[in-house]
Parts: sequence; C-alpha cells; structure tokens
Amino acid sequence: MDDKNRDEDGLTRTQYVALAAFRYELRRFLAFSETAAHGAGLPAQQHQALLAIAGFDGADAPTVGTLSERLMIAPHTATELTARMVEAGLISKLPSRQDRRKVHLALTDKAEDLLAELSTAHLKELKSLEPALTAALARLGRDRA
Repeated sequence: MDDKNRDEDGLTRTQYVALAAFRYELRRFLAFSETAAHGAGLPAQQHQALLAIAGFDGADAPTVGTLSERLMIAPHTATELTARMVEAGLISKLPSRQDRRKVHLALTDKAEDLLAELSTAHLKELKSLEPALTAALARLGRDRA
C-alpha cells in the first residue's frame, strides 16, 4: 500500500507510519515513567495515583472513586491501592465535612517530595520527546482524510 492507495478502512501508509511513530513515543515515555517510579522505590501504579491525587482540580479533594476513574481501575482495586499507600505513609484519608460517607485523599509530605522529584524528571523526559511527538501528531493532522 502506498500513500495514493487506501486500505479498506481508508487509511494510507503515511497514516499508519504516523500512528506507529506516535505510539512508539508514548511507549518510550511510559517505559521511562515505570523505570523512574521503580528507581524512586514506588510501583508505577502508586506513582500514577500520587500524580492523580496531586493533579486533581475538582472542588473537593479526590476520593477513592476519583482515583478509580482517573487510573481506569476497578473501585475495589482503587480501595486496595489506597490501603497500601496509607500503610506506606504516602497518603492520608480525610473524612469529608459535607458527607460522612466520603473519604478524601491527601498526599503526605513524604509523597509530595517523591512526586516533585519524579515530576521534574518526567517533565525533562517529555521535553526530550516533544519533537518526535509533535512531528507524529503533525503528520497525523496533515494526513487526515
């Protein structure tokens, strides 16, 4: 298949190449992220949870349900993850003032320090991947049918 010919779904070779390049750059970033988290002594999922909690911009602090949604995990998995993180001294549970059934999640000082270190490294890595990611996205935008 060349760029003039489309497959049965209407995609060109250039579009496949651009999608593959973009996916490759995303995988590079995810591999970096996992390695960085492990290097800081955290499972990757706990790092993602810390970032989801710190980066939540809702009116109230995030809940276990919020964490489940943001990490795209089952509610019971988020509950187990939260318990492990409380035990590790990374987060604390705070009762909601408005609804006694709800528990809000907050980072501990230890978690804030870890997250700041990891986030600095992640931003640096994203900066290095930016040209390739931008090029792949631009190629996809140019080649829209």
